[in-house]
Amino acid sequence: MNILAAAGIAVVAAALCAMLRRYHAEYAILTGVAAGILITVEILRSVAPAVSELYSLLSSVDGGYLLIVFKALGVCLLTQFSADACLDAGEKALASRVEFAGRIAVVLLALPLFEEIAEAVLSLTGASK
Repeated sequence: MNILAAAGIAVVAAALCAMLRRYHAEYAILTGVAAGILITVEILRSVAPAVSELYSLLSSVDGGYLLIVFKALGVCLLTQFSADACLDAGEKALASRVEFAGRIAVVLLALPLFEEIAEAVLSLTGASK
């Protein structure tokens, strides 16, 4: 999907949401979420070949690291999409909680990396656990 198609879907969905918001606000929210999902799925579909190429280029790097990076990227995308949907629904406090949960999830995903870095530093300094 190119940017023109994504922008077209977004503009049409925004116009529909504006019309629906007057009479059925709940349908406007669902329309916005559905358009967001459609755009995201199409973009991810077009990015998949690039991700596989990147994965093959970085095959010399430990696979565990790449898995953590891709999981963190997925958490970030899902968090941003969910927070935006909450903001569209007028739930600013809920959106901030979703963003906070996403930040915590990324930190938890990165804990094994922090542990390996700490072990490397300790081994270089001659200290032990």
